[in-house]
Amino acid sequence: MEEKILLSHGSGGKQTNNLISDLFIRYFDNEIISEMNDSAQLMLSSNKIAFTTDSFVVNPIFFKGGDIGKLAVYGTVNDLAVSGAKPLYLSSAFIIEEGFSIEKLESIVKSMATAAKEAGVKIVAGDTKVVEKGGVDGVFINTSGIGTIYENTHIKVDNAKVDDVVIVNGTLGDHGAVIMCERNGIGIDGELLSDCAALNSLVDSILEVCPHIHVLRDATRGGVAAVLNEIADSSGVSIELEESSIPVREEVKGVCELLGLDPLYIANEGKICCFVPREYAEQVITQMKKHPLGSEAAIIGKVVESEAHKVYLKTIIGGKRIVDMPSGIQLPRIC
Repeated sequence: MEEKILLSHGSGGKQTNNLISDLFIRYFDNEIISEMNDSAQLMLSSNKIAFTTDSFVVNPIFFKGGDIGKLAVYGTVNDLAVSGAKPLYLSSAFIIEEGFSIEKLESIVKSMATAAKEAGVKIVAGDTKVVEKGGVDGVFINTSGIGTIYENTHIKVDNAKVDDVVIVNGTLGDHGAVIMCERNGIGIDGELLSDCAALNSLVDSILEVCPHIHVLRDATRGGVAAVLNEIADSSGVSIELEESSIPVREEVKGVCELLGLDPLYIANEGKICCFVPREYAEQVITQMKKHPLGSEAAIIGKVVESEAHKVYLKTIIGGKRIVDMPSGIQLPRIC
């Protein structure tokens, strides 16, 4: 019979210890977590650090191109990277539903360990709670991350400047489209996968050619539309996009047409919006395209002076419309 998570796995006794040692420590093993202290004791090379936390409740838990564990690691790594920091350490806390498959849990933990190794970070602390059946939907994961901020960088959401160029590292909406299709049983032609990826090595490569990046944001919930509206409002500028320059896969366009959605509002898990001075634009694009996660990089717009602090889209047919901040629940539980 398939082994299941029991309430006793969260009781703090023998079964809890066995779950931690036989599963979590087995895959996350490193010199810090193996000490099994109540807190991780870390060595940091800088007094200026970045700290972030995020929770992951994606449905379905396993999807084309990833799973909730991979998403949890990469999501937190990316939040550190776009802050101009080198990701170093993560914590991971699991809230698991009674009756959840131990085999599936192991698959998630193994995926997290692989993702952490790929991203160059260590999972050094964690927690496990088990709740009654129906208390959560399978498993929820919280991850927190610490990184050291690079010297001579000033990457902030309120730092966009007039005449900055807006660059994305590839096609938009892949993750959200995959989740919507799998959740609703929509079959699509092609090999559309979630873009779930660790972006820290890409950010490092951009900083090599442009230390003067003004803004970096990963376009997750709410997509590019939400991120750009936040930047426009915080920086006191407007942003003008060129529809013809925005990279979107045909499969994603098809899903959006079917469901009446706009790719600008669809979630991504491996895409960044990068604001750089115009004189660095070509260098950044060239550098991005050398990286596996930036081969389809494109300039999609520019920052303009305006009292309105809005995002505008110049359409293919020559019109112009406002791209508002998303409202309501458009895409629930995509991360």
